[in-house]
Amino acid sequence: MPAPWPDLQGVPAEDCQNMADVRREIDRIDRALVRILAERLTYIERAGHIKQERTTVRDETRINDVLAKVQASCARENFPFAIAEPVWRRLMDGCIAHEFEVFDEVKGARPRAKLAAQ
Repeated sequence: MPAPWPDLQGVPAEDCQNMADVRREIDRIDRALVRILAERLTYIERAGHIKQERTTVRDETRINDVLAKVQASCARENFPFAIAEPVWRRLMDGCIAHEFEVFDEVKGARPRAKLAAQ
């Protein structure tokens, strides 16, 4: 069986000998990031099914919690939070917008289905 995350197996940056090597590794990482973000979105979609109130889709406390965890991860990985923060804010904004769409689709379809069944 193939490894579940083959794109995570790369060569260290210091082993890259030329720009083709560097670009190949960046492309590999980009593919892995998209795969991970796609997985993350499945949980966002599930939240849209689970939440009962539309007002809970955007949760400022959770947004701040996520950013605090990202900041801690950045500190551990020696990655600048100044780069990560705007990326995560945009990611969360996009995911929240998508969750609103899912919520509205799921919750909006229920009353129509009940009417059709009567």
